[in-house]
Amino acid sequence: MARPTPHYPLFERLFRHAVAVDLGTANTLIHTDDGGIVLNQPSVVCFEKEHASGPKRIAAIGAQARELLGRAPRNLEAVRPLRHGVIANFSAAEHMIRQFVDMARPRSLFSRRAAFTLCVPAGATQVELRAIREAAEAAGAWKVSLIGESFASALGAGLPVHDATGSMVVDIGGGTTEVGVIALGGTAYSGSVRVGGDNFDAAIVSYVRNLYGVLLGEQTAEHVKKTIGSAVHDGPLEQLNATGRSVDDGLPRTVQLSNRDIAEAIEGPLRQVIGAVKRGLEMAPAELVTDIAHNGIVLTGGGALLGNLSRRLSDEIGLAVRVADEPLTCAVRGAAVAAAAGWVEEAAYE
Repeated sequence: MARPTPHYPLFERLFRHAVAVDLGTANTLIHTDDGGIVLNQPSVVCFEKEHASGPKRIAAIGAQARELLGRAPRNLEAVRPLRHGVIANFSAAEHMIRQFVDMARPRSLFSRRAAFTLCVPAGATQVELRAIREAAEAAGAWKVSLIGESFASALGAGLPVHDATGSMVVDIGGGTTEVGVIALGGTAYSGSVRVGGDNFDAAIVSYVRNLYGVLLGEQTAEHVKKTIGSAVHDGPLEQLNATGRSVDDGLPRTVQLSNRDIAEAIEGPLRQVIGAVKRGLEMAPAELVTDIAHNGIVLTGGGALLGNLSRRLSDEIGLAVRVADEPLTCAVRGAAVAAAAGWVEEAAYE
């Protein structure tokens, strides 16, 4: 889909710029109207712990802070401000958004303020939506619009969102899975379950601990998932060594895991994702379900990269399922297109 050309008054073009933000549990992406995707960083901030002399100070943010998760020394505290796609730590989220916007800000002779368009999950409460809006305003936004994650993802995936034909998008993020049925520029059905990539990681940690008596770190579990993770049990055998701490004596211990181990480990959260997709098909209007049966389902988000996920969903549901091009960036690109074309207010949470 060709990107509409934004039309802003001269004053706004000089002194203000449009920023689309996918504020995710795992990663935050920022897209500007004149620079495309200018930031893709883990949603982590590391603070120096409070002293009597004053408040916390930021020691690291983004990729640098993520490296400190599970490794931070006593004087530092690594924090993930978002859980399940919404703000869990307001102060940390405000600091993180402010720092990310500063990192992404275009260098200019003019001091320009940002109009934010933020992607939000369908299951967010009014209190959670207000927290997202207020955190963006505190970070310096002069205007804040909120757009549904499903609509933004569908737009970024190139689906015909303004046609009468129905489209289904499943966006699997770090903390939530969004299921949306889109038609005629609106959302006919939108559902959300608080299950995502983080739950897959936690399931791997629990499985290895229970079966092998070894406690893996969060980042190690994620590495295993990305390297040999699979949604099916019968694929070609792949194996990987993972090192953790023995629960018996606390000493380092290495275990050999296979893609079939990972498929068994993540079966629980994966079943919840499959259930959310089936529920979306049950709740959507019958004519739109007919369209989806012809056109299939599109997967977006980082979770869409799990090995054989499209095959597993297709086997379970009986429909064609494909992964979108560049699934990680669909939501932020879609939000930017919606903001530029003036479609945000139609899909905004007011």
